Amino acid sequence: MDRCSRVFPCLSDPARRSALGLKVSLVLLHVIYVGILFLFNGDLIEKTKREPWYTSLYLLLFVATLVQYFITSSSSPGYVIDAIRAVNESNAIYKSLSVASKQPAPSKYGTVVETTDSSQSAPVGNNLTSWTKLVLAMHPPGTSIRTLTCSYCNVEQPPRAKHCHDCDKCVLQFDHHCVWLGTCVGQGNHCKFWWYIFEETALCLWTGFLYITYLKANLARACYLALTNQTTFELIRRRRIPYLRGVSARVNPFSKGICRNLYSFCCAQTSVYELEPLPTAQELEDKSRPYTCLDCITCRCC
Repeated sequence: MDRCSRVFPCLSDPARRSALGLKVSLVLLHVIYVGILFLFNGDLIEKTKREPWYTSLYLLLFVATLVQYFITSSSSPGYVIDAIRAVNESNAIYKSLSVASKQPAPSKYGTVVETTDSSQSAPVGNNLTSWTKLVLAMHPPGTSIRTLTCSYCNVEQPPRAKHCHDCDKCVLQFDHHCVWLGTCVGQGNHCKFWWYIFEETALCLWTGFLYITYLKANLARACYLALTNQTTFELIRRRRIPYLRGVSARVNPFSKGICRNLYSFCCAQTSVYELEPLPTAQELEDKSRPYTCLDCITCRCC
């Protein structure tokens, strides 16, 4: 287990392990929903052959959304402990430069000591040498350090910082903890997060439009077939079927009326096979007559 934790450090932490599972689930959802479109939507495939730029733009948005997701999830939200480390490093560099400037310079006339005025060489914020002084300067005078110290990670919080219980760290300009990203949204990745939300929203709207178009076409066709007692083969290949070749396009030979067609389609016994004879010429002539108000009263359409 120790060897595995060194090779896969993210899997050794239960919190990160669950976050990794959510990331994999989110990516799979994107792949599955987009894959279903290209597997079953024949109209989209035909449109891709005619207008490849349309599908190229959609796939480009799809890839850009996933890339932006991983960029956002792997970016730091701006932890207070990292800011303290950066301030300490800058103070250490400043002190080393100050000590170097006070070293004696050799001369042929002897040793010459060069000193610099700290008031001139020090930066404007001399309190950067202490994180506590830096934080206190951001609050009104008289503020107690005890009220600024986080009770969980024991660091002084600057304004707008908050401790995240999921990350167990204080975050600068804390916005919220995103479960799907597996990290907080704060000062360091707030802009990246909103770019990801923008791309994700555009992708969801575009994908929803493609699904609605696909379902609308297929559901309308299926409903029409049920109402007229036709099959898909009879609808598409009508001119090639011998028993339909001489029948008018507006006549459905096997239609029994809307109500009876729906009843036969929805309530027919699957264990009973019904063989339908071809309609006679007189029946086809009757079906070809246009409907009138009297037909609606006598339920001819049903």
